Amino acid sequence: MTTQPEQRRALALYEQNEPMPAPLALGYARALLERAQSGALPGALRIYRPEPTVAFGQRDRFLPGFPAAVEAARSHGFEPVIRGLGGRAAAYHRGSLVVDHIEASQNAIAETQSRFAGFGDLIADALRSVGVDARVGEIDGEYCPGEYSINGGGRIKLVGTAQRIVSGAWLFSMAILVEDSAPIRVVLDEVYPRLGLPWKPETAGTAEDLTAGITVDAVKAAVVEAYRRDYAITTAHIDQGTRLLAERLAPAHGL
Repeated sequence: MTTQPEQRRALALYEQNEPMPAPLALGYARALLERAQSGALPGALRIYRPEPTVAFGQRDRFLPGFPAAVEAARSHGFEPVIRGLGGRAAAYHRGSLVVDHIEASQNAIAETQSRFAGFGDLIADALRSVGVDARVGEIDGEYCPGEYSINGGGRIKLVGTAQRIVSGAWLFSMAILVEDSAPIRVVLDEVYPRLGLPWKPETAGTAEDLTAGITVDAVKAAVVEAYRRDYAITTAHIDQGTRLLAERLAPAHGL
C-alpha cells in the first residue's frame, strides 16, 4: 500500500555517476550510515553504477581458498573487497545498479525482517514495471543465497540484498544486475570453486537475459519512481565532510 503524502519519510537522493574504486564505494555507504547514526542525516538513498567488483562476505575471508578466490577475481578484472554486510561473495559491474538505503532508527534490529520483505517487494515491483518477471525468493544453487533475493522467472538471481545495523541506524543495500551477464557468470565460476562453496552457474544472470533491450538507466528510473510512491525524495549532493569520511573508511574494505 502506498504511504499517504503526509506520512512519507524524507530521503535525500544521492546519485553518484562518477567511477570510483570499489573500496571507496563501500566507504561512502559506511560514511552515510555513520552520519545517520550521529543524527546528522535522517535518511538517504544512494544510487550508483559500480566498477567491476567481487564483494566478499566477512565469513569468506576465513575459508582456505580465500586467497586464490581473491586472485581469481583480479584475473578477470574485478576488484576484490570485503563488505561490512552479511552474505557470501557477490559480483557486479557497470551493467549493474547498487542502491543503498540508510535511515536513522531506534528500532533497527526489530525491523530487520520487515525491511527484507518490504524492500524486496519494492525492487521486484520496480523491475516488473519495466517488463522483467521479477519474484522475491531464493532459488536453488544461487550465489550469495538469501531468503529475500530477487530472481527472474524463478531461474536466475537478479538482486542480492543485505543489511548492516548499528545502534540508532541501519543500511539496506541492494545490487541489481541489469546488463551483460557473461562476465558475472565467468568470474563467479572461478571464485566459488576456490572458496569451496556450492552453487549452480546457471543461476547467475541479469535482467537483460529475460527482457531484451533493458538498460541500467531504465531500471534506475523505475527504482526511483517506486521510492517516490512511499518517500519524500529530494535530490542532494555528497558534502565534503562525508566525502572525507568515506575516503578514511575505504581502506578497511580493500584487499
